[in-house]
Amino acid sequence: MQIITKILVLTALCLSVQFINAQDTIQNVNNKEKIELLLKEKEAIQSQERDLLKQEVEAINVRLEKGELTSLEADILKKEAAKKRALNIENRVAIVDNKIELLKRNEDDYIIDEENENVIIRIGTGDETSESFVFVGEKKDDKPRKYDKRTTSDFVLAFGFNNAIIEGEKLDDSPYKFGGSRFFEMGWAWKTRVFKESNFMRLKYGWSLQINGLKAADNQYFFQDGDQTFLEPFPYELKKAKLSVSNLVFPVHFEFGPSKKIERENYFRYSTKNQFKIGLGGYGGFNVGTRQKLKYTADGDRSKEKQKRSFNTSNLVYGLSGYLAINDVALYVKYDLSPLFKDQDVRQNNISLGLRFDVD
Repeated sequence: MQIITKILVLTALCLSVQFINAQDTIQNVNNKEKIELLLKEKEAIQSQERDLLKQEVEAINVRLEKGELTSLEADILKKEAAKKRALNIENRVAIVDNKIELLKRNEDDYIIDEENENVIIRIGTGDETSESFVFVGEKKDDKPRKYDKRTTSDFVLAFGFNNAIIEGEKLDDSPYKFGGSRFFEMGWAWKTRVFKESNFMRLKYGWSLQINGLKAADNQYFFQDGDQTFLEPFPYELKKAKLSVSNLVFPVHFEFGPSKKIERENYFRYSTKNQFKIGLGGYGGFNVGTRQKLKYTADGDRSKEKQKRSFNTSNLVYGLSGYLAINDVALYVKYDLSPLFKDQDVRQNNISLGLRFDVD
């Protein structure tokens, strides 16, 4: 029994020594990795401050070209900017050097828990940060703003009333319900300033998914007979007969209107906030799906039915569109030049009127 006890104690001592040695090895490796990361951080600091200095010098040169500064004043501002950035580099690098020395001096028995030191969570923006309102990531990736950003992007959302212009008929005589026929659109748009020194005209382009709905009136539904599509009386009491046509389109608009120039030390921007805007253009794309939804009562039983087929809708779609906006809200109209149903005896063209929201 004593022999067994001695063997167990000896084994435990051996395992403890190996565990301690392994911990020291891992600790040393971790410290070396941290030192390497800190050395890279020093390089990132210098690169970031140089980029900021470049932005400042560019802004000073623009003011010089416009006659806002004399050559002497511009030189003084450039020297001050260079001095500030040099001191920033010196101070920030000194902090990193101190951390490196601390790790080197205590490499065998000192651990600094700084795994997430360079990871930041930022809400809001500043002159020396990127323009994203929320940023999560390494500090070195939070790049400073571009001096002149001519292209921006935003989410587009639109909805409203939908109907069709039918050849030889007035809109008042439309067989489609005005209140029940609606459209929905969402997508993404880019906006580029056309002229270098003026923001009066902008080119707006992107993609959108448009869903145009037509709700038949007078207990009628959409019936496809070969290459012809027409409205026909439904044999039961209809609560709803709605045709939904989904199109993927690529709108292009020329946008006009005043804007306010905002100038900062390192950048400038044009803002159209609370300004009147008008957009004129069009769109082109293709049909991605058509279906009819029926709700009716037959022999006292309520029924629902969805019919997915082409209904002879046009494969290629194109049209004109425009909007009148204040800030991010616009009165929006679009009109399909392509026929709703292809190769029909009577031509129909979709038309929509509603609200459009461009979330800049």
